[in-house]
Amino acid sequence: MEAKTKVWLTEDGKPVIGAGKVGLLKAIDEERSLKKACEKLDISYKHAWNVLNKMNERMGKDVVRTVRGGKEQGTFLTDIGRQLIEEYERNEQFVQDSMKDEGSWENIGLKLSARNKIPGKITKVEKEGLVSKVTIEIEPSALTSIITSEAVDRLDLKEGDQVFAIIKSTEVLVGKPE
Repeated sequence: MEAKTKVWLTEDGKPVIGAGKVGLLKAIDEERSLKKACEKLDISYKHAWNVLNKMNERMGKDVVRTVRGGKEQGTFLTDIGRQLIEEYERNEQFVQDSMKDEGSWENIGLKLSARNKIPGKITKVEKEGLVSKVTIEIEPSALTSIITSEAVDRLDLKEGDQVFAIIKSTEVLVGKPE
């Protein structure tokens, strides 16, 4: 048996982009034409416009721009469209890496030894979109862990919290005693 996952990004709990929409944006970027992108993906032009309009609505900004007439006509990704692809791919890769890492599955049961669990105090929490940087003071120094913003919210991590760093051979996790 094999575990499978799907990744999509949301805004206010509503889906904005997943694998299919990323494929559409990439095809637009490659073809520089919505019509050609639709032909390449074998989807209707109307469906593609509906998808793009829904993405624009949920983001509050355009993910593509259309230039009509002249040499430079076509449909092009905006910076927001490119950022969506990058953020989706970064998160999708994180999930895929986590699924492949047998050690991350061990963390579900939190089977920890004293030697890889180090107490400390949070001195800084920097949220940057879906990823956060948590700095933990561990006398006489500090360490920084990159974790999801969702984990920061779920653990209610903030400056001054007493936490413990969980050291693995490939990563540093953060846990908070209850």
